[in-house]
Order: sequence, then C-alpha cells, then structure tokens
Amino acid sequence: MKLIYLHQYFLFPEDSGGTRSYDLAKSFVKQGFEVEVITSSGFIKSVEFYDQWTLIKREGIKIHVLKLDYSNSMSYVQRILVFIKFLWFSTIKALAIKADIVLATSTPLTIGIPALIKKWLHKTPFVFETRDVWPEVVVAIGAINNNVVQNLLYYLEKTIYKNSSAIVSLSSDMKQSIVSRYPNICKNKPVIVIENISEIERFSNVSDTVNLKEIIGFQPRFTVLYAGTFGRVNGIEYVIDLAKKTLELDASIVYILIGDGAMKESVTKKAKLLNVLNKNVFIFDAINKQDLPSWYHAVNMGSSFVISIKELWANSANKFFDTLAASRSILVNYPGWQSKIIKEFNLGYVMPTKVTQESAEKFVEYSRNEQLHRNQRINALNKAILSYSLEVATKKYINLFKTISEN
Repeated sequence: MKLIYLHQYFLFPEDSGGTRSYDLAKSFVKQGFEVEVITSSGFIKSVEFYDQWTLIKREGIKIHVLKLDYSNSMSYVQRILVFIKFLWFSTIKALAIKADIVLATSTPLTIGIPALIKKWLHKTPFVFETRDVWPEVVVAIGAINNNVVQNLLYYLEKTIYKNSSAIVSLSSDMKQSIVSRYPNICKNKPVIVIENISEIERFSNVSDTVNLKEIIGFQPRFTVLYAGTFGRVNGIEYVIDLAKKTLELDASIVYILIGDGAMKESVTKKAKLLNVLNKNVFIFDAINKQDLPSWYHAVNMGSSFVISIKELWANSANKFFDTLAASRSILVNYPGWQSKIIKEFNLGYVMPTKVTQESAEKFVEYSRNEQLHRNQRINALNKAILSYSLEVATKKYINLFKTISEN
C-alpha cells in the first residue's frame, strides 16, 4: 500500500520539536508501506535547502520538502500567507504522486485541502489527523476575531471531516469536541484516538546524562524541566511565578526552561524582574530531539503548561509523552484528559491554573516526597509502554488503513 503523508511541519530527530510523523512514517515502512511525505522546510534546521523542492530519502521514506521560511514569531497574517503558499504547491505535488491513501495531519487546518482535492480528482481516500481542534482553538485565544473568516474556517473544518474516510484525534477531549459539534458526520465513519507518542527507545538509551552542576553551578535537590515552545498559549510566565514563590520556601527547587518562541524574551525579562533568573530559573536555547533524553535523565520532573483557556486543555503535547518515555514524573497546570490520567495512574502532579502561596507550598511539600517520586517514575514508563508507544500507535493506524482499503 502506498501512502502520501501530508505534514507541513515534518521534523527529523536532529531538529527541535516533535517527531511523531517521522517515527510513524518509518514504522509504516517497516510494516511494508511505501511512504512519501510532503512537507516544508519551515522548522527543519538540520538540512540546508536551496531549490524550491528537495527530495530526501531516509529510512525508506521519500520526503518532498518545499523551501518555505516559517517561525513562531511571525504574525498571524504572515503565517496565513505561508499556509497559502504551501497549500498551492503541496496540492500540485500530491496530485503528481499516485497513492492508495493519504494521511493529512494538522496543524494548520489547511493541510486538509490538498487531501480533499486529491480525493475529488483522483478518488484517493484520506485520513485526517487533528493535533489541535482548529479553528476552535485559534478562535478561543482571540487570534482570529473576524466572523467571516471564522465561519469560513469552520466550513472548511466541516468539509474536511465530511469528506475524510476517518478522523484521528490526539486526545479523548479532542474527539469529544469533534463528535459533539459534528454528530451526523461522525456517526458514519471511524473517529478514533491515537495519542501522541512516547518514544521509549529514544528516551531509554541514554549514554551521557547532562551534568547540571557543571551547567548551572550547583546541584539542585529537585529539578523541573520544561522543554518546548515559548508561545503565547504555553504561558511560561506561570513557571516564573511559581519559581518566585518556591524560591522563598525552598531554594533547592530549580526550573530548567529549554526552547524558543515569540514569548521567550518577555519570559526572560520577567525572570530578571522577579530576581529568579540564574538563581532557581535557568533558560536555554532549543535543542534537537536527539539531545533531549540526556536532559530528562538529569532532572526529577518534566512539565507542560498552557494558559487558562478550556479549548487548550485538550492538547496532546510532546512534552507530556517525552516525560513519560524518560520515566519521569509530569507536572501540568490545567484540567482535562492529561490531569485525569496523571491522577488515575499516579504519574505526577497537577497544579491549579493560577499560582498561589498555598499551591506553591503544596508543591514544595510534594517535591520532598522521594518515595512518591520513585513510584511515579515507574508508573510513568509503564503507562508510556502500555498506552503511548510507537508500536501501539502504529498498530492502530495499520488497522485503520486496512479497514478503509477493504471498504
């Protein structure tokens, strides 16, 4: 079976960011699939691109890369222009490739348009994978306020779902959002959950652990790692507020922040203003996925944060799954499916959406419970293996592709 994999922001392990599509594509090839990826150069920093299209062959995958600059610091208008350019050229590329099925993974929502056109013109079925409930999220955060544009995006979302052969969401909360808004569409096709992937092998095989004492000048008693985007929706200012309060209670708790993004400068300024920078908050530039395991194995806890907007609580952030794969406790500051999983399986700690003196005191108390942390680390890895491994995700996808091909 030949698969076209549409992902505008495909990444390699040498890049900074999630590698779900790379790992799945490689796994599909091992299962006998022929896979051709259509993507852009937006976040691929490990390869230099000069031509409009570059073909990369790796691990049995053919990867067509459109040269297209992109960054999280772009305005929404700039991003839309990038989406349109990719939409045009990726559609032409998809139409030039014969395939049995298409897998289109958002964001952005517009990634579904090449799949739609491929279906309409070539009768090629497609699966739409939604990593965020888009446009619901961008409307909720106020990124798109124009009613006409909102209605157009909701119409596009509905059209993509209606024409897809199956819908894959990355969390149970995302699935609930889709099913509740489009019940008539969803009752006629598979709507399944395939969560983000805990890359067990990558995070287990760590030869060199980062030496925190050499890097920050001392060995913390308890260290929390945030490795991800400093974006508006992430609300990393929360960590600075927490750090300020815990510094006064217990200076042996340290927060390591690794990444880039539009809000990084303001987060750094706030850390300086509150006098926690390079005391119990240390901020570093983004690193590639291959180097992340060494950092996770040097800390006590991973973390994931979002601002207090309900639509964001359905997220399936890589940070959550990376933490479990590294056998570390996970810290989050939002309700939703992840907080339920954390509490049900004893995987970490759930903070309230706003930092208070009481919540900071309780977190300090939690950090001192060493036996609890040992148990949570065991639970984290077990949950990753049983529910979120690459093998689990691949099996679900292969079964879905077979169901579609048989129909």
